[in-house]
Amino acid sequence: MKMTGIKCVVFVVVLTFLPSLASEDVEVSCVFMESCILPCSFQGGSDTVIHWIQETAGNTLVHSYYHNQDQLAKQGQRFKKRTSLFKDQISRGNATLQLTGVEVEDQGRYKCYTSINTLNGNKESFINLIVDAPVCKVDIEQVDYRVTCSSEGIYPEPELTWSTPFNTTPTVQKTEHQLYNISSSLNVSDSVTDLVYSCTVSTRRNWRRATLFKPTSISGSDTETTIPCTSANTPLTGFIWRFNHSQIILNQTRTDIPYTVSKEWRQQVKSVSESGSITLQDLSSDREGIYTCELSNEQETIITNTVLRIEKSQGKSA
Repeated sequence: MKMTGIKCVVFVVVLTFLPSLASEDVEVSCVFMESCILPCSFQGGSDTVIHWIQETAGNTLVHSYYHNQDQLAKQGQRFKKRTSLFKDQISRGNATLQLTGVEVEDQGRYKCYTSINTLNGNKESFINLIVDAPVCKVDIEQVDYRVTCSSEGIYPEPELTWSTPFNTTPTVQKTEHQLYNISSSLNVSDSVTDLVYSCTVSTRRNWRRATLFKPTSISGSDTETTIPCTSANTPLTGFIWRFNHSQIILNQTRTDIPYTVSKEWRQQVKSVSESGSITLQDLSSDREGIYTCELSNEQETIITNTVLRIEKSQGKSA
């Protein structure tokens, strides 16, 4: 608080009550393993001293600066080579800290202490750092009569829900990096009339949904065959075609770049429609199997499995 023009005797009294007048902590959300900015400003001046301290980790020294240079001899081991100040802006009152490779252990309350060579130059401000590892991908697959939905590397602990109520409790595991893996499985049978299984994994930061359509079977010609793909109602950002669940036929990671066909399938892939359906040509018997189309956007993945049986064209030798 700048108090220009107030007499010294009154100013000393105000200083005594500064802790009770301090503003609330500034909350900063940081993404796991990315860089994060912790803001801190002061009046600016000469002989600047800056101390960043993580209070929730036993007052661990995060970064110090004085005598016009970094002073890192007593810096906490976890923060070594991960912190920096904007040195060209310190003289203008900017003590903001940049923290790289954010970890879950970095979560907590930080104090930014600044001091300059003036009577009212000492200041403390506080940052509450929150770490998030958002839901990046949700996988859903069916093996025999079991449908499994899963997602990995999330923080804080996520929730998993199915589109239709099922009597199942998700399994949650914690990794060595304090992230969470979550999964849930359903037992299904051929008598089930539902053709779609959909699950959502969510945290306080975001959510993603995966939808699996019940497998279908088609017969196709060895000359040319089109395999359909169920498209989403929202704009797509990418898609992948796989053969027998593991072998990638082609993929497109963004709509502004063309799709890429793997070397093993360049002779067979003729075209791909806007909806994602694929047209194949010159198919041999070893191309019979399961074709998986995986369409995605920022929040949803839609998976369609098709079992292809190849019928030889008349006049073609075996």
